[in-house]
Amino acid sequence: MYLKQIEVHGFKSFAEKIELNLANGINAVVGPNGSGKSNISDAIRWVLGEQSAKTLRGSKMEDIIFAGSEKKKALGFAEVSISIDNADKKLPVDFTEINITRRMYRSGESEYYINKTACRLKDIYELFMDTGIGRDGYSIIGQGRIDEILSNKSEDRRQIFEEAAGIVKFKARKLEAEKKLENTKQNITRVMDIIEEIGTQLEPMREQAEVAKRYRGILQELKGIEINLILGNIDKFKAKLDSIKKESEGIQSYIEEKSNHKLKLDENQKELKNSLNELERNLEALQQEAHQLENSMQQKEGEYNVIQEKKNNIENSFSRLRQRKRELEQECKKSQDSIVENSSNIEMLGVQLDQLRESIEQKSSQHEDYYSSISVKETELDNMQQQYISLINTQSEIKSKINSSYSFIENI
Repeated sequence: MYLKQIEVHGFKSFAEKIELNLANGINAVVGPNGSGKSNISDAIRWVLGEQSAKTLRGSKMEDIIFAGSEKKKALGFAEVSISIDNADKKLPVDFTEINITRRMYRSGESEYYINKTACRLKDIYELFMDTGIGRDGYSIIGQGRIDEILSNKSEDRRQIFEEAAGIVKFKARKLEAEKKLENTKQNITRVMDIIEEIGTQLEPMREQAEVAKRYRGILQELKGIEINLILGNIDKFKAKLDSIKKESEGIQSYIEEKSNHKLKLDENQKELKNSLNELERNLEALQQEAHQLENSMQQKEGEYNVIQEKKNNIENSFSRLRQRKRELEQECKKSQDSIVENSSNIEMLGVQLDQLRESIEQKSSQHEDYYSSISVKETELDNMQQQYISLINTQSEIKSKINSSYSFIENI
């Protein structure tokens, strides 16, 4: 068995991951002071389970993690792995090569692996016990370790010789067995105390057991009575259930009959709804037609009012013309009377007569103009009367249509 390989990453001065392959025999590491030669042996000691920061030349365990430099930042963990050739089966496992890994974070958490399988620190201790390469083994001796061994007490030196002799495992097992025996003695003492305590309670417990036996007998009798009562009630309930089933069947048939009747009523209701919708559509169309007729009637009434207004204006003009005609006739009569009365003065008033004749001719021409305008107005009046009569006829027709529509709506 020999150390085959060492992998270090983030341990002390090893910021980058390094691998050291070692051959079977003597291997030497040479370098100047401060180059990290001792850190290799510290890494081996640490991965084998060393828990003392002082032994690893530090003040606290977090000091083993690379703290950073001017060119490289600090790391958050340290990891060391060693590979041991176990072809001679020196270690009590079935592997020809064993890989031990330990990883530690700045939070203080540690992880241990044997062949990449998580394990406990105790498993690593037991694996290397009595092999000479454990954390307390004599195979790793650092600087000043020989002087420390020679200057220690005989009891401290004895530990190294026992490790070399291979009896540390048995001493550890002896100590563990003694601890188990001590714990067993304490457990036996506690059991005896419990037995003694229970012994004082046996007599009351016997009485309670008798009471419990009587209670069980009474409980069995009570169960039998309850069963008989339940069986009797079951017969009654069966008879009631049969009657209820018959009633349920009658009710079910009645429900089915009413459901069929309801379906027929629903169909009739749908037909009535369709008929009602059709009537409502017809009524809406008739209402729209009546509305249109009302609008047309209002329009015709407006036109009739305009025509009536024009007729009134024409009648007023015609009355004014007739009044003017009467005035002219009266003037003419007066003139004729004046001519008769002044016939004796005809010669003297010849010039005046000629003037009067000229005025009469002018008045006559005016009268003719008036008569012609009156005839035109009368013609227009006749035309308006005809239009008025046609509008009245149209109005009567519209009213008859409206009345028939209202009657049709009332019938609907």
